Amino acid sequence: MIQTRTLSLAEIEELSFRALVAAGTSEENARPLAVATSATEADGVASHGLAYIPIYCEHVQCGKVDGQARPVLWEPRPGVITVDAATGFAHAAIEAGFKALIPAARTQGIAALAIRNSYNCGVLGYHTHRLAQAGLVGLGFTNAPASIAPSGGSKPVVGTNPFSIAAPGTDGQSALLIDQSASTIAKSEVMKHAREGKSIPVGWALDPDGNPTTDPNVGLKGSMAPSGGYKGVGVALLTEVLAAALTGATLGIHASPFSGTAGGPPKTGQFFIAIDVSATADDAFSTRIADLVEAIRYQDGAHLPGDGRRAKRLAANSEGVAVNVATLEKIEALLK
Repeated sequence: MIQTRTLSLAEIEELSFRALVAAGTSEENARPLAVATSATEADGVASHGLAYIPIYCEHVQCGKVDGQARPVLWEPRPGVITVDAATGFAHAAIEAGFKALIPAARTQGIAALAIRNSYNCGVLGYHTHRLAQAGLVGLGFTNAPASIAPSGGSKPVVGTNPFSIAAPGTDGQSALLIDQSASTIAKSEVMKHAREGKSIPVGWALDPDGNPTTDPNVGLKGSMAPSGGYKGVGVALLTEVLAAALTGATLGIHASPFSGTAGGPPKTGQFFIAIDVSATADDAFSTRIADLVEAIRYQDGAHLPGDGRRAKRLAANSEGVAVNVATLEKIEALLK
């Protein structure tokens, strides 16, 4: 049985921050990542929360990510912001980029942010949700090391490449939040099952010959199963074009893995689009979104993307989060 300990969101943030700084991360880079880690735990996405802190710290220490990096921002055209993450954490680069992206979108109606030489950005929906909190429609794309094979093939050429869209509500939160990878399941879930010695369901991953497998270790040597078959491959390619080719980041076929210590910085990318709803729909946007949301929630058993995270977030704010004791022990060991 897995032992857990309940921590407040503030405690999770502070623990993450201290561990990152102890590993050699600057306070400026550690804080955005610590805040995101706390929010991720609040949303119930434990696979991308505190469990990743020991990995982040290991990657700072081995040089896969530069904990002291300083993102470089410039605006080559009106409404276009680019950030070179300088092989540092994606969260610090996104934080810098959003400070320019949000006002640019409000001024011009739409703006784009391209980030290169970056790293794993964690839960993509966390970032688009922030844009929705600012009253903007947020679209996000991030590429990853190759793990999905093309249709009819068996050698990975694109990553699980998530995309996300968040639509603002009238309560300062996301009325609708879609956050999904191009694979049937996030690769981190397969890795989690491998660490815990558990089998995976058929349809999560394929062996090196392209056949279904229930062994997570075999799946990690093969490829991730694309969501919806060739349509999932199409989503991965779409994201690769936006987050890698359009940003000047490293393609998934050339990027080092996010896991392990080999290969140096992955230098992947992120691409965000922020849209001011008043520029295209005036006051009609909120009404249309409210009608859409109501049509889904009205049906018994129907699921609205983002509702699960919203409910968990509300509970976490008042009750805290139960976190894995083994994970806490790993993090606490980093602070000794």
